[in-house]
Amino acid sequence: MQASHRASDAASTLFESTGASDASASNRAPTSAGNRRSRRRILAAGAAFAAAGMGLGNGARAQAAQKPLRIVVGFPAGGATDVIARMIADRLRPAFPGGVIVENRVGASARLAVDFVKNAESDGSTLLFTPDFIMTVYPHSFRRLAYDAQRDFVPLTPSSRSTLVLTAGPLMGDGVRNVGDFVQWCREHPKQASYATTSPGGTPHFVGVMLSRASGVEMTAVHYKGGAPALQDLLGGQIAVSVNPLAEVLPYIRSGRLRALATTGATRSRFLPEAPTFVESGYRDLVVETWIGFFAPARTPADITARLARVIAEAATSDEVRQGMEKFAIEPYVLAPAAFAPVIRADLDAWGPVVKASGFTAED
Repeated sequence: MQASHRASDAASTLFESTGASDASASNRAPTSAGNRRSRRRILAAGAAFAAAGMGLGNGARAQAAQKPLRIVVGFPAGGATDVIARMIADRLRPAFPGGVIVENRVGASARLAVDFVKNAESDGSTLLFTPDFIMTVYPHSFRRLAYDAQRDFVPLTPSSRSTLVLTAGPLMGDGVRNVGDFVQWCREHPKQASYATTSPGGTPHFVGVMLSRASGVEMTAVHYKGGAPALQDLLGGQIAVSVNPLAEVLPYIRSGRLRALATTGATRSRFLPEAPTFVESGYRDLVVETWIGFFAPARTPADITARLARVIAEAATSDEVRQGMEKFAIEPYVLAPAAFAPVIRADLDAWGPVVKASGFTAED
């Protein structure tokens, strides 16, 4: 959301002691020396984390320092969230003598994973790794949730951020080249004014809602069970446009089979610099930058969460993880806990009116 962008820009409390920061602007070439420095910082931060756990005057918390670090993901293995979690876990392993485990707890639209971490011990050994909408959209779209996104978790750091893209297929013809053309086409073809999304109540769904409200043109969301069938209909001319994570459609855009009408970032994506943003297209409030972040259970001691955030930030900005993220058109993005919290709050506040205006309520 636009509020998220402003909040993250205003946040200046980053990881100065370890050199980690808002890393999305950096395009450093990988170097072996850089990798060695990153690994040393991860080891140092991990040692400090272990020392914190062992020096708390409590036998149970001393034992927690030797536990495996469990990273819980609410999505299946092989998806972007899971793959990024495993890349970061690989970088974290030298810092955790007990090992690092990525655990997929799939079900209830990722809420099973959230509930599991909510009820885990508050000793820093179990973390949630989740996309933003679980914490910022679900509280508005579900009538009841078993968790409170603000009270039940301690935000540690985001790991990465990305943008979405509005993509056109052959249904509209080559004359529709930008958002303005698409809106005009919708006015002229109201029965075909629809867009594909892969999940009701997800961020792509609500990007379409935002465009519909801002343009004054009614657009119908068509929800598909997965990206593959949505892309099949888009490529086959069965539906006009789709809102997707950039990586899903980038090969088709580059091959010329699909056209990028606009991206949702505050600035143009470096992965698709030729595509304008919605802001450039006249929709100044349509800014959506999605993130994936780490959370600990509430009541986890502050010194442990600070050290966890630091070592995770070092891992997320390492050259190996950066290269892996680029395959998903995702950029590293880290913040200190004190800077991450207002980003979450701003996004939570910004999504409320959008979800309400849509009239959407998720099924429990």
